[in-house]
Amino acid sequence: MKNRLTKIALFGTSADPPSNGHRLIIQELTKIYNFVIVYASDNPSKKHKENLFFRSLLLKTLVADFKNPKIHFDQDLSSPWAIETIQKCQKKYNSKKIDFIIGSDLLNEIFSWKNIDKVLQEVNLFIIHRKGYPIETCNLESIKNLNGNYEISFFEIPNISSSDIRGNLNESNLSKSLLSIIKRHNLYKNSKEQY
Repeated sequence: MKNRLTKIALFGTSADPPSNGHRLIIQELTKIYNFVIVYASDNPSKKHKENLFFRSLLLKTLVADFKNPKIHFDQDLSSPWAIETIQKCQKKYNSKKIDFIIGSDLLNEIFSWKNIDKVLQEVNLFIIHRKGYPIETCNLESIKNLNGNYEISFFEIPNISSSDIRGNLNESNLSKSLLSIIKRHNLYKNSKEQY
């Protein structure tokens, strides 16, 4: 796959909390793109355990761990609506060449997004395989029917679920730098156990 010298990878996530799955996605994106923008957002179809302030703090910490100038944390782009984030990104970075990163677990959901037709006019979708969530041909056809473009990643991300991490408090799927923040602020305190 060619390195996208002029394209931006735009990767938003609920980050509730950001897991080693998120870490792997960001790491793989840096092998493909010269500029990866990461932000935490509220997903209107999800109920979030922690507020956006703490989720963005955790994600910012995860990004800082990379110490990679290709990765840029930009919380100012965050919006519950993809179209708003994309428009903010286009304006701030003066670019129309944006690949919007999406996991295969969200492919069924995107057709209910606000202004999905406009989203697909403005960006190329870069679809990442998430283990356990096959990419269905009918979804790809629906993207094409809306005149959207997509590319499918050559790599697959293990099915590391943030909801499972919250429920079981599985430290093995979290960066150590995040654990200290979670403990300090007593986050995810209503889960089954304490860190």
